[in-house]
Parts: sequence; structure tokens; C-alpha cells
Amino acid sequence: MNGSLQATDILDFGDPGVERLVTERGWRELGESERIGAVYDFVRDEIRFGYNNSDRLPASRVLADGYGQCNTKTNLLMALLRSVGIPCRFHGATIHKELQKGVVDGFFYRLAPENIVHSWAEVQYEGREVSLEGVILDHEYLQGLRSTIAPDGGPFTGYAVGTEDIADPPIQWRGSDTAIQATGVNNDYGTFDDPDSFYAEHGANLSGVKTVLFRTLVRHVMNRKVESIRAGAPQERGADRQANKVHSAS
Repeated sequence: MNGSLQATDILDFGDPGVERLVTERGWRELGESERIGAVYDFVRDEIRFGYNNSDRLPASRVLADGYGQCNTKTNLLMALLRSVGIPCRFHGATIHKELQKGVVDGFFYRLAPENIVHSWAEVQYEGREVSLEGVILDHEYLQGLRSTIAPDGGPFTGYAVGTEDIADPPIQWRGSDTAIQATGVNNDYGTFDDPDSFYAEHGANLSGVKTVLFRTLVRHVMNRKVESIRAGAPQERGADRQANKVHSAS
């Protein structure tokens, strides 16, 4: 995994804010599995799901925002992992826009590209590559989605989810692959040393007027929708939901 511990413009883990977080949390003092798990849990749940103004945001900016989506959470996750000495690399792909339906609808949904740039981090753990795609959605958003949109479990596509079972998706760090949008992947670009290399070759999701529209209007509409779903989460975190039939939001 050449370059898998290096800093880049996007993976700016030398930033004082990033370094302060790592030091205060004491992550470098943990064993390898615990280090990965602690960083992963932080990015999954303490950086809430939401749409930033660019996929190419430096990790320090994602941390300052306090929220992120697949690509920006990947930026932060990779920076934090490298900061604590965990080799990792970037895996680029696309998902069909159907996976975002529900968070965005109507004219704005039609405006979105059919294939949306998607990414996740891969770590080197116990001699193998492990995908950490399950970091994208925070616990409260998933709980709100299960409570308000998908109470019945089973396969689910939409609302930023693509999974075989929304009642129990593989999102916990247990030393193996995690995933929450994997069933929506429709094109695989393979692995890169870092997000900088990927975006230099493949670009980001939007350009020109669409970029301005997304930054100034569309993402705010989407974030309000995300917050409304999160607000529907049960008061008791971790409440169980019984899965008894297939639900699809496609």
C-alpha cells in the first residue's frame, strides 16, 4: 500500500485541529484493532451524516463542519487513520442516483447525474484489505430512518442507503468489511493511494452551474431532509427493530 501513511492536501492530518483531536482522544495509545474501531466510530457517529459543499474538502474542514457524506467522511477517516499509524487507501466507485432518492426529489433529483461518485477507505488489517464503507450514516439518522421510513427491515434502497437488511446492516467494526451503500454501487474504479489522486483523474460529481446550485441551494434542502429524518429517531438509542418483510424506497 504505497503512500498509505502519507499526508496530502486532502488528508491534512498535520492540521492543528486534527492533531488536537487525536491527542485528546488518546487513540495512538490503543492496540491496532481498538485504534481502527475508535477512529471509525468517531467518524461514523460524531461526524453526523450530511452534505458538505464539495467532495474534495480537506479532512480538517470536514472535522470543522462536523458532518459529512460518503466522500468527505472518507477523507476524514483516512486522515485520522494515517495519523494514528494505520495504513489505508482510497477506493473509488459510483452509485446510481436512485440510492439518494428520498433525500432529494423532484427537480433536484432529475438534475443529479445518473452515476454519483462514491468512495470508501480500505485499511490493512491482519494481512488483508478491509473496506470501511459503513462509516457514512450516523446511528441517529439510521434510527430515524427505521422509525419513520423503513420500520420493517429487509433490503432497502434510497435515503442514502443501499443494503440487504436495513434492520441490521454490517456497520460495526469487527475486523471485517463494513457497508451501508454497497448494493447501490454500479461502477468500480479500483483503489488509489489517496483521494487527491482519484479526483485528479476522475473529477468530482458536479461542475459549472450545477456546482454553484448544489452548494448554495440543493445541499441545504437535502440537509434539512436528513435532519427531519434524524429527528424521528427513538429517544432510547439502539432500540431494536424487528424485520419481518421486504421494504424498498426505490
